[in-house]
Amino acid sequence: MRTLLLTTIAMIAFAGNSLLCRAALRDTDIDAATFTSVRLVSGALMLWLLVSLRGNRAPMKQGSWGSALALFAYAAAFSYAYGGLSAAMGALLLFGAVQATMISIGIVRGDRPHPWQWAGFVVAFSGLVGLLLPGLTAPPLFSSLLMIGAGIAWGVYSLRAKGAGEPTAVTAGNFIRAVPMTLVLSLVMVATANIDGAGMGYAVASGAIASGMGYAVWYMALPLLQATSAATVQLSVPVIAAVGGVLLLSEALTLRLVVAGIAILGGIAIVIRAGQKKPA
Repeated sequence: MRTLLLTTIAMIAFAGNSLLCRAALRDTDIDAATFTSVRLVSGALMLWLLVSLRGNRAPMKQGSWGSALALFAYAAAFSYAYGGLSAAMGALLLFGAVQATMISIGIVRGDRPHPWQWAGFVVAFSGLVGLLLPGLTAPPLFSSLLMIGAGIAWGVYSLRAKGAGEPTAVTAGNFIRAVPMTLVLSLVMVATANIDGAGMGYAVASGAIASGMGYAVWYMALPLLQATSAATVQLSVPVIAAVGGVLLLSEALTLRLVVAGIAILGGIAIVIRAGQKKPA
């Protein structure tokens, strides 16, 4: 029950980032740069508080500037992309790009996928292409490319984080290092800045709760899960975002999104499961 509870909370938190960002940029006047900065600053403060309560007073000793740059690139592209994407569409593009990046880098590093993994990868990629094909229900191309870029950045960040140290402390160090980067972004974009109370609240919730506390809870659940289970359970994030978008943001689920989602998530599930059966 503890594993189930922690995992469920973490997945809801991760999906919550999409819902909070979309709600802020659609329904309030906050701009994407300000949302990004408030999210990263509040996330850094929450993670610093959490690791400090554990007795770690120097989180800057953990993490790296390279990982912080990848984190900042993800957060900035994520915010700007949600100016034109629904919560479900953005979450699906993000998740597909993250998985494609990590699988592709693994292949470049010498991984030899099982034939079924290749089949799953082709199915997932076909779903991603189908999602972006021109048409009445196609998402805006520029916003879609931004979200794919965010997914690539997060895939790189995830691979860099493996084995880097105690996960929560490493994440705290990376968030803290990302703060000056995002403040520079806000300074460059100051001419278009909009400070909106509701939007700021969404950004703080995204940074402190959905990101900071969400990652901390996930790292508590992760040791209790098998590697395959941990990868598989993350398939629920775009689904939760889609349901949340319909119930909380009154977004429509198009046939294109449903079919592409089944292909992308189904293909990734095949890759994960086939990888479990692959000889060491």
